[in-house]
This record gives sequence, C-alpha cells and structure tokens, in this order.
Amino acid sequence: MIVVTGATGNVGRPLVELLAAAGEEVTAVSRRPAEGLPAGVTHRQGDLADVDGLKGLFEGAEAVYLLVAGLGDELRPREIVAAAVACGVRRIVFQSSQLVGTRTGSVSHEILRAFETAVRESGVEWTVLRPGGFASNAFLWAEPVRSARTVTAPFADVALPVVDPADIAEVAAAALRDPAHAGRTYVLTGPVAVSPREQVRALAGALGAPVEFVAQSASEARAQLVRFLPEEAVDGMLSVMGEPRANERRVSPDVERVLGRAPRPFSAWAERNALAFA
Repeated sequence: MIVVTGATGNVGRPLVELLAAAGEEVTAVSRRPAEGLPAGVTHRQGDLADVDGLKGLFEGAEAVYLLVAGLGDELRPREIVAAAVACGVRRIVFQSSQLVGTRTGSVSHEILRAFETAVRESGVEWTVLRPGGFASNAFLWAEPVRSARTVTAPFADVALPVVDPADIAEVAAAALRDPAHAGRTYVLTGPVAVSPREQVRALAGALGAPVEFVAQSASEARAQLVRFLPEEAVDGMLSVMGEPRANERRVSPDVERVLGRAPRPFSAWAERNALAFA
C-alpha cells in the first residue's frame, strides 16, 4: 500500500490518480473530507501534526509520500518520520523545495530542511523532490482574469522555469514505485524560464481572449500577499521572484531524467486549466 499525504492538493490529487491507474493500493490522506477520488482509493482524514494519530495513517503502508502544508511550523519531523518507520514503511518520498538548496539561510524553509535530514537518516529508502515555483501559482490570477481580463503582478519580465504540478506527481509516482530512485534528490523545473508577462500571454492564448498585464511594485505585491500568507513566506517568495539566483533560473534535467521526456511548458498547464480563468 502507498500512503499519499496532502492528497487533495495540486500534486497529491494527480499523484493519487496516477498510482490508482497503475493498479497500486492507495490511501489518500488529507485534513478535510475528500471528494472525487478514484474508485478503490481509501481516504483517511488526518493531520501530520497529530503524532499520536499517525499509526492509523501509516500502518500497513510500504511507501509514503510526505508533503508538508503551509510553513509546517507545528510539525515534528523526526517523530513523524519515526512513526512511519515504526509502522513498517520501507520507502519515503518527501516533497521539499528547490529553495532548501538555493537559499540555505531561509527561515521559512527550516522545517523542510529538518524533514530532509530526518528522511535521509531514517534508515529506509528515501527520495527527496525539490520543485521550483509551481505553474499553479497562477491560480492567484483566476478571479481578476475572469472578472476583468486583467492580471496585476510584480517583476513583469523576470523569468523562472516554473514546474507543472502534474510533472511533480509523475516523478513522485516513479520514486514511490521504483527503488532505483532511492537516495536521490531531484530538482524539478519546467523546460524553460517564463516571466509573469509571458505567463499571462500564454493564459490569453489558452482562453482565446486578450488579458491585460498591469505591472505592480514589490511593495504593492507584498501588501496584497500578506493578507493571506505569513510575512516571512511572502518576503522569501518576493525575493526569489524579483532577484532569483543563477541556480534558480536554471532548467533542471531531472524531470526528463526520471520520466524520459521533457517537462511540460507553462502553456500546456494554461490550456489544461483554462476553464478556471474563463
């Protein structure tokens, strides 16, 4: 059995679907009730912060996909990993972040560094995935695109190789099912760096309608984002978006290395999700 935590998110849901389609016995774990899961998938409602309840989530599993929601400050990485091992889990795939490697002093990513350490020292097979920025972050633009065919964003022409969550899910499925990926750390990006202005152009193409891009200052963006995200997360996000380092701009070969094909471009994500912006 394979347990997928964060099973209703942008990566977890397609991962559950991929594993179920491959004939795997899957348990989908989420904090809230889940709808629309594939036939045969078991759902368990649970929270990684509830260490005492982890036995009920992990028992009987051979492999676990471990995903931390939000900043994860309330979590205890070593205890969570130890609980999985105590339940007989033999393989852990952990979804981390590219910034763990590129921004080693980032306070907002300390919990992910701690999880990486706990997973690597667990004594079982492990794989760490470090995705860059998600193409699905563009969902933040969905409402203004629907209502006014407008996107307001900072750093209009700063390009980063954002990754399609569907590619993360495919790499995760491979790592969960194949021991050849044990002991590997994969950086996951898209095939080419794209700027916010170029992303909006791709959305317009997917919609078949013009979408206006309105440049925003960094301070304006910060004031908007801190309404629903922690300040330290916002500051880290804007730092990467506005002044990315060379290794954050670089396209990683790891998606193609694992899947045998190039990663999906942002335009493919836009076409697949156009209805959310229509």
